[in-house]
Amino acid sequence: MFILGNLFMTLAKVVDVVLTISYWLILARALISWVNPDPFNPIVQFLERSTEPVLERIRRLLPPMGIDFSPIIAFLGIMVLKSFLVQSLYDIGLRLKL
Repeated sequence: MFILGNLFMTLAKVVDVVLTISYWLILARALISWVNPDPFNPIVQFLERSTEPVLERIRRLLPPMGIDFSPIIAFLGIMVLKSFLVQSLYDIGLRLKL
């Protein structure tokens, strides 16, 4: 059973890294939106392409407002997933190892 436990613990680490990278990409996009970035800049294009699928889904759920609250909602969702999902996967892996 320790192999399955190691699998769950590795999965928890991978999910944690993916969520952390997503957090920083969304933060960078939110910060760069304050300065009217050049839309043809490759970094700006990468940030938009990598974060827009998540932020667009959140925008569809929120009522129309003057301010875009989707990054804040995404941050909260990432924190919940890191606290609940990652920790649960890690705990399952730890119990299977014993």
